[in-house]
Formats: sequence, structure tokens, C-alpha cells
Amino acid sequence: MRTRSRGDIVFAGFVYVFLLLVFIATFYPFWNILVLSVNSADDTIRGGIYFWPREFSFTSYTQILSDQEILNGVKVTLARTLIGTPLAVLVISLLSYPLSKRDLVGGKFITLFFIFTMYFGGGLIPYYMILKSLHLIDTFWVYIAPGLMNVFFMILVRTFIQQLPGELDESAKMDGANDLQIFIKIVLPLTTPVLATIGLFTAIGHWNSWFDSYVFTYKPELKTLQAVLVKILNQYQTSNMVSDAQQMANSAKRLSVSSDSIRMAATIVATLPIVIVYPFLQKYFVKGMTVGAVKS
Repeated sequence: MRTRSRGDIVFAGFVYVFLLLVFIATFYPFWNILVLSVNSADDTIRGGIYFWPREFSFTSYTQILSDQEILNGVKVTLARTLIGTPLAVLVISLLSYPLSKRDLVGGKFITLFFIFTMYFGGGLIPYYMILKSLHLIDTFWVYIAPGLMNVFFMILVRTFIQQLPGELDESAKMDGANDLQIFIKIVLPLTTPVLATIGLFTAIGHWNSWFDSYVFTYKPELKTLQAVLVKILNQYQTSNMVSDAQQMANSAKRLSVSSDSIRMAATIVATLPIVIVYPFLQKYFVKGMTVGAVKS
């Protein structure tokens, strides 16, 4: 066994210290938000809360989870994530498989056509007009249909499929399998890592999306959680909402909330689901990004 030199030990110590500082810089903001959200609103006003709450209180979460606008936003966001993610993965994989065939007639032209859309677009107004002509404005499907295709994800999946041994297709065809059977029984199981990767990214995109809800929907029942959160984080609207919440609390349960506690609790409610899901898909995420990003 090779003895580690003093230089190796110093370098390793520097790396560990650097990684620890990066961890603190990325983790502490979330921790501080959590601490402020579970601290008593009256005590939070005094300031000086950094690492641990002085007075535990879940009043802000009670107020948040009893607000019908937020609950409706959770339902809409959950629905668009659960519906939009598998549909997008299916559409992307169905397009990626034929484009991965090097002998596909016009395959290069089709790929370049899709790549062109990554760099050039008509802008928000033409995009709005297209959605309006398709009767998607102010409907739930305005969240689903435009997000069914992501060119970058398509290229990632196509590259992954191209790295699979060509003998798999040949042997399957010799056994009488057609392209659809090969896609379902061979390609899909082998592309699980990259499909899980794009599925994770797509789900995060749906969960965190708020701009499309602001621009393309007007009905309150179609507003997503993030759109409601943006409304809460707006200082003027937050003040009005907190004032109403305080009146309700004082008249009903004698509970107090503040602007900061409401904002912090809403942020945790909007962030926590994705934080919980990510560890379960991390192994697929790492493998999919590593293998799918290498072109043979």
C-alpha cells in the first residue's frame, strides 16, 4: 500500500473543507427557511433566528394548508405533473427511437429541423396566438400539450439508444419482432436510466412552472401552486393576504401569523415534494446523464 505524502493529505484536507463550505452555502438557505417557517410569528419579528427556532409553532402551516387557493394550486400542480411527465417521456421516446436509426430516410434533416427550434423562436405573442388558435388558452391542457416535446431531451435519449448494441435489433428481427415490439420489449427496458433522468427534469419543470399559469390561464381554479406562491411572495399582495389571515386567526383561533412566516411556509410546501422524490431517482439521474451524454 502506497504511503500518502504530506502533500496528498493537505490536498485532501483542502478538498474536504471546500466541499463542506459548498454544502453549507447550498444547504443553509433551505434550513433557515425551514427554521423561520416553524418559529412563532411574534418571535420571528424580533430577529436573530439563524440555526434553530426559539419558539416552535406550526401556525403558518395550518394557515397555508387551510387556504383554498393554495390547496387548489397543489391539486392543479400535482395533476399536471402526474399527467404531463409520463406523456412527455412517451412522446420523446417514441420520436427518439426512429431518429436513432442511422439508415432512416431524411433522419438528419428531421433532426436538424428540431435542433433549429432550439435556437430560434417566434416569441411570446406568436406562441400565445398559436395556443389560442388551438383553443388551449384558459384550459388545463395548456400545461400539458406544449411540454410534450423537449428537443434537448430527445437528443439525449436518441444518443443513448444509438449506443445500444445493434445486434439486439438484428436478433429480434430474426425472431420475427417488428419495430414496435423491439421498442416496447427491448429499447424501453434498456433506456430506463435516461428515461428516468428526463422524467425527473420534466417533473421538476412542471412542478416549478408558474409563468404559463400567469399568462395563459385566467380562471382561479387553473392556477398552479407556484403561481399562487408568486402571488404570495409579492409584497403588496402578501400584506393583504396576511391581513386577512390575521383577522381570521384572531377571530377564530387566536393564532398569529406574519408576512415572513407565511412566505417561508409556502416556500417549504412548494419545494418539499421535489426534494423528497429526487433521492429515489438519483441513481438513474447520474447513470442517464453519464451514459447518454457520450456519443460513440
